[in-house]
Amino acid sequence: MINTKKIWMNGEMIDHDNAKVHVLSHVMHYGTSFFEGIRAYKTEEGTAIFRLDEHIDRLYNSCKIYRTEIPYSKEEIKKAIFDTIKINGIKTAYIRPLVYRGYESLGVNPSNCPIETMIAAWEWGAYLGEEALTKGVDVCVSSWRRLAPNTMPTAAKAGGNYLSSQLIKMEALENGYDEGIALDYSGNVSEGSGENLFVVSGGKIFSPQSGSSALIGITRDSVITIARDLGYEVVEETISRESLYTADEMFFSGTAAEITPIASVDKIKVGIGKRGPVTNAIQKAFFEMTEGKKPEYNSWLTYVK
Repeated sequence: MINTKKIWMNGEMIDHDNAKVHVLSHVMHYGTSFFEGIRAYKTEEGTAIFRLDEHIDRLYNSCKIYRTEIPYSKEEIKKAIFDTIKINGIKTAYIRPLVYRGYESLGVNPSNCPIETMIAAWEWGAYLGEEALTKGVDVCVSSWRRLAPNTMPTAAKAGGNYLSSQLIKMEALENGYDEGIALDYSGNVSEGSGENLFVVSGGKIFSPQSGSSALIGITRDSVITIARDLGYEVVEETISRESLYTADEMFFSGTAAEITPIASVDKIKVGIGKRGPVTNAIQKAFFEMTEGKKPEYNSWLTYVK
């Protein structure tokens, strides 16, 4: 069970045990939910939320794609996030805003169903384990491919999209891996089950482009900025599967995964088989930023008021 006391639901703080939806809610049957994963970090200046405005913007954009109008302003959502963190008395947090279709009718058309909103926050450590941040994780190329962009919009962070992620993750775990990498509809590299991917080769850093059915992550964008500021060349392009086997380094990025190195792909060692120097430099700068020790990135931190 998630260790949190209060959850914000439709403008009210609800006890964890009372935060419920009806079993006939549209979201339960058709996957009509839109969400964000956001981290807040403890700094000397207090609790700071990482790129809060960008996450809120993406939440609204995901809903807009699916013709879903959030019944709260962005400022109201921001205040609700602050209040949720404070009422739960936590200094570091994983924050989950969720917009979903509730119960009115049960046809495929969601238009008559109410739009509901909730925000939860809890303490959550490294997604793939603390040791993974240095030793890396073992991954496989999944047999499941990402959705083609003209089937379901991969730019929307929608609950239904994560049925694909579940298949990728479960297959990887069943076969003894920590995580899976999905290919896109053309057979090129897309992303992990819930992370973006970076490949380091020949001193350059490569990442799949948006046309490869990958969610273009906010942490991914931050990594690109940090890497370029460190003097690395970053190229966004189509990446072939075989490039994974010849890479010097690889790593995942994401709100949950943060910066997690990849030790092997399909049992083929990546580079030295653990965190490499490029990954280490980016990871170090990233975590210094989250601690408020990188003034050049202070605009990425929103302090809880």
